[in-house]
Amino acid sequence: MNIKILTRLEECALVVLSFYLFLTLDYAWWWFPLLFFVPDVSLAGYLVSPRVGAIIYNFIHHKALAVILYLLGSWVHFPGLQLAGLVMFGHSSFDRALGFELQPSTSKGK
Repeated sequence: MNIKILTRLEECALVVLSFYLFLTLDYAWWWFPLLFFVPDVSLAGYLVSPRVGAIIYNFIHHKALAVILYLLGSWVHFPGLQLAGLVMFGHSSFDRALGFELQPSTSKGK
């Protein structure tokens, strides 16, 4: 099987996992799809400049940040952080399943 297809299937499985974990929280199911595309608001950073846009996009779409938010929310018993982490994780996985990756910085110095 093509590695690209296999990787995209893996990302789809992570979207399903994020929704499954979301269902363990005490929120109505419709919160997940309602909030699912909120991370794309980070694209507004491109209105400032390509560099700022890439930095903000990468920060919001980094799965490690999503995992940290989820785990922190679990640790301090704050479901809102868990919700944010799961939505970010699911959204970022969905983006990667569609082929959208983290963005390279446009600065010339690096």
